[in-house]
Amino acid sequence: MTLGAVLLLFVGWQLWWTDVVSDADAARVVASMEANPDEDIVSPDDAVPGDAFAVIRIPRFGADFARPLYEGTTYSILQRGIGHYSGTAMPGEVGNVAMAGHRTTYGKPFNKIATLGVGDVVLVETRKRYFVYRVTDSQIVEPTQVSVVLPVPDQPEAKPTEKLLTMTSCHPEFSARQRYVVHATLDASYSRQAGIPASVLEVNR
Repeated sequence: MTLGAVLLLFVGWQLWWTDVVSDADAARVVASMEANPDEDIVSPDDAVPGDAFAVIRIPRFGADFARPLYEGTTYSILQRGIGHYSGTAMPGEVGNVAMAGHRTTYGKPFNKIATLGVGDVVLVETRKRYFVYRVTDSQIVEPTQVSVVLPVPDQPEAKPTEKLLTMTSCHPEFSARQRYVVHATLDASYSRQAGIPASVLEVNR
């Protein structure tokens, strides 16, 4: 087998097989969390790196889109799904719930991040509550601009007063040259017992 053929096989594995494995793992974890939320969803306050403490649903990405949110953003964690930047706010808190996810390979949970527009919903489901965030804006930044995940994005001296959420992923697709960033603000929250209105999951445009 030639070197070129080996490289093509490796690329194929990266682009396809890692998605297969990650998607299957995510589906299994989400199903378990939904079936036994009190046992299988870790309380956000108790989450340690590697723990799944929420489920992320983004209607714009499709009616079936559901991915675990893990504490931490290490390489191994992002291979499994969406990672929460340790030290940033937890869902529903004042500050910035910041998370990262792959745009290609390993299930590519944020593959469609650039399709998100103002008003789109990012639903965060924890053990006790549903938090509905709505997109306010997006930006493309250099990888070094880590200030986007500060409590008040890009304002290191500012004191947070809002309940924000930030999603980050690589940009452009198939490249890590820049970062695509989406910001959202908490719009509503509901108890698990009460459930969420069907309108929350509707895509209006």
